[in-house]
Amino acid sequence: MARKTSWEWSRTAQTRKSMLQAAREVFGEHGFAEASVSEVVARAGSSVGSLYHHFGGKTELFLALYEDHQAAHEQAASASVAKARQEGVTDPVELLIAGARAYLEGAWERRDLVRLFIDGDGPPGFELIRRTRNREWVRQNAALLGSKGDPLDRFTVTVLTSIIGEAAREVATSDTEEDARAVAEAAMTLIRRLDPLSLG
Repeated sequence: MARKTSWEWSRTAQTRKSMLQAAREVFGEHGFAEASVSEVVARAGSSVGSLYHHFGGKTELFLALYEDHQAAHEQAASASVAKARQEGVTDPVELLIAGARAYLEGAWERRDLVRLFIDGDGPPGFELIRRTRNREWVRQNAALLGSKGDPLDRFTVTVLTSIIGEAAREVATSDTEEDARAVAEAAMTLIRRLDPLSLG
């Protein structure tokens, strides 16, 4: 089989990007169940065959959109924590807050996707995927905070992660960016008030 040229890879990447953007619009407007593949490909200026070639179907397209969204969240949070560390921040709670702040900024920028994935319908099995992702998020936060892994520590990290997740929901449904920022700051205040490192 002939190797793809850089132009072909670029075209493939652009086709995928166009389909994901069209899917974002269509799923956002209609939800998963009511969204049609034909509307997605029409908006992407592509074909049904191309969609099935790149994604395999409507469910896989939805999941690819979710994975891209989560990857953007994780990259922004990781970059923010790394930047805080470079600036000399060593307090694990402040590092968690740096990551949370970037996460909540992303929740405002991609509020349509946050609303879709938190409150919208999804394909069969999506709830399990989302719960598994949330457990991994708790595990990452536990590592960042240096959790000892005892029951109180585990519960505390779960609560802190839930605060960030619920703040994301509130940010995504805020009427203005100013309101969204106020919600984010309230979440940071609450995390500091809980002072998780003093609980273990």
